[in-house]
Amino acid sequence: VQLVESGGGLVQPGGSLRLSCEASGFTFSTSSMSWHRQTPGKERELVARIGGGGSVATYADFAKGRFTISRDNAKNTLYLQMNSLQPTDTGKYYCKKVSGAVYGQGTQVTVSS
Repeated sequence: VQLVESGGGLVQPGGSLRLSCEASGFTFSTSSMSWHRQTPGKERELVARIGGGGSVATYADFAKGRFTISRDNAKNTLYLQMNSLQPTDTGKYYCKKVSGAVYGQGTQVTVSS
């Protein structure tokens, strides 16, 4: 399993970012996938998950209405669209195959004015 996240960066409060996760080494199209984050001083937490077909997605309460998880099975890529970002969203974001234990290296998101 290999997972490579990208798309993080510095954004002002209220801004948006789109994270990507390129997956390889397993059958991506049938695998449920998830995004997690670790914010300063906190344990890593689930942000959102999506089924293999892409039709079923669930979100943490803090992500509902602001973040959208999606996938492109033809590209073996998972996405996280993040809108209305706040300083409390600052942290490192990781993708993971739900049934596995491997995280990618993560991508840093910093929300600051």
